[in-house]
Amino acid sequence: VFDISEANRVLLLLFVAMGLDIEAGGGERSKGLNSSIEVTGESSYYGQGFWLLIWMANNILVTIMNKAIFANIDFKYPFALSTIHMACNVIGSQIYFFVSRSSKPKQLEGSSRFPIFLLSVVFALNIAIGNTSLRWVSVNFNQVCRALVPAIVMIISGLYFGKTYSSQRKWAVIPIVIGVALTFYGDMHYSAVGAFYTFLCVVLAALKAVMSGEILTGDLKLHPMDLLSKMCPLALMQITVMCMLSGELEEIVARWPELVASSAPLVVLLSGILAFSLNWSSFMANKVTSALTLCIAANVKQVLLVAVGTLYFGDPVGLINGCGIFLVMIASFKYSLVSLNEGKS
Repeated sequence: VFDISEANRVLLLLFVAMGLDIEAGGGERSKGLNSSIEVTGESSYYGQGFWLLIWMANNILVTIMNKAIFANIDFKYPFALSTIHMACNVIGSQIYFFVSRSSKPKQLEGSSRFPIFLLSVVFALNIAIGNTSLRWVSVNFNQVCRALVPAIVMIISGLYFGKTYSSQRKWAVIPIVIGVALTFYGDMHYSAVGAFYTFLCVVLAALKAVMSGEILTGDLKLHPMDLLSKMCPLALMQITVMCMLSGELEEIVARWPELVASSAPLVVLLSGILAFSLNWSSFMANKVTSALTLCIAANVKQVLLVAVGTLYFGDPVGLINGCGIFLVMIASFKYSLVSLNEGKS
């Protein structure tokens, strides 16, 4: 039995209505994989809800900003943009520890650094393969495939970390996956090569969520900012190499006078700052909830973007797409209820 004030009940219902997984007493966290987070009482609801909302707001802002950069700023260099994002993460994390009096980076031994190196490789490959896959498939096909990420997270967590999920939780995830697929159903052209790259990208995205969750809450128990400070320099070097091999760096140097004269540097820098805030809030949300919850929230975010575009910008949505949006909202509500009930038990 949890002592929750009336204000907390209202806040809790708000989060449930948004389809966010607010857990009590650790919720879906199991011993071993995520045993370091033991939050109870009122602070758990406020803390988890706060970081999920911050993460979702940052995610939407970065998505809109990146689309604006590629569409309106004439800076069509995804690897270079990711390089700048990583650089902003490196600088931001160092500034955080410089001004912080309570948090200091944890000193790790050689064997403890290997999981962080693996995460940086997965992080960089996810960006590289994600950019490559969009050359071979439509955006709708990419989004439909990405709807499978929560299911892949459950499989990886079960096979590698021995994490178990209840039957209710498994059944609650299925309609969300179907709903997202229906939401983006439409222009579904793809090739065999593109489908392979897209599926690989989906696996990498799930693996990134699970690995970061384990580093944050497993044996290492790193602070999210500490993980950023250790992982981002490695990822920065890898993505910089990709930027050079792709020819983007050479093209940017050739266009440098033109780019400097435009608003591109300022907008790209702002995008990098938002990316730092996004990664920080993403790791914090992963730490206080779980990798599965974060992936479910990501699916809900994608559908919310479609819904907002329909309501405010008049973007056309077909019957099948509309049914998908409705299904995701209902299924996310159901998923949240399942998570709450399991957390209370």
